[in-house]
Amino acid sequence: MFLQKNLVILIPAIDLKNNKCVRLIRGKEEEQTIFNENPVKQAMFFEESGCERLHVVDLDGAFGKPNINKETILKIRKKTNIPIELGGGIKNKEDVYFWLNKGIDFLIVGSLAVKKSNLILDLASQFENQIYVALDVLKGNIMIKGWVESSEFTINDIFEVYDTSQINGYILTDISRDGMLQGLDMNLIKKYAAITKKNLIVGGGLSNYKDLRNLNIISYTNLEGVIAGKSYYSGAIKIDKALKILKSNA
Repeated sequence: MFLQKNLVILIPAIDLKNNKCVRLIRGKEEEQTIFNENPVKQAMFFEESGCERLHVVDLDGAFGKPNINKETILKIRKKTNIPIELGGGIKNKEDVYFWLNKGIDFLIVGSLAVKKSNLILDLASQFENQIYVALDVLKGNIMIKGWVESSEFTINDIFEVYDTSQINGYILTDISRDGMLQGLDMNLIKKYAAITKKNLIVGGGLSNYKDLRNLNIISYTNLEGVIAGKSYYSGAIKIDKALKILKSNA
């Protein structure tokens, strides 16, 4: 059991498409906005601003076009020292081996975790606490293949498979709110933080400082972090103030 509440960390997102830092709306490939032509400098800025981790997503990989952003991801790893969690296009065990051997700290698996759970359970035992399972949820179902296909699995189904494994935790994304600045669904977060024994990182909908204060109020000690994407790039939150709020735990 968790005995004391840990601080929720702010995890800024760098979503890569054609080697640029972009944001999508609800994960739709055709609805993209370019926010930075140089994602390596963006990553360095986040580290210099005091962020403790980066959330990097290979959107091209998620949409079935691997290798486009590989060199950019490796440059981000080389130029920064804080932990990186990487998702998007992790299709097989070779991808897992490649990225972890290249110094990526954590991998996020979505489709693979649903379709090949035995493989992920085995990899989690090899790379203890380095794998997160993506809970990309829309209307109660886990979405896969870049959020375009319903798996017909629920979050509870995934918990039954992985809660006793050696994964590091889950990344819960409310697809309906992703990129919409509608606010975090606190009821959704509290519901699943109460069920799982694993760490939980949340994303999708972060819109303002009130969301961050609400996360501080939640008593579940396995709430590990919150992903900031559109909220940062749109100017709705600033990194320094967001970090101050979360670190104050008030």
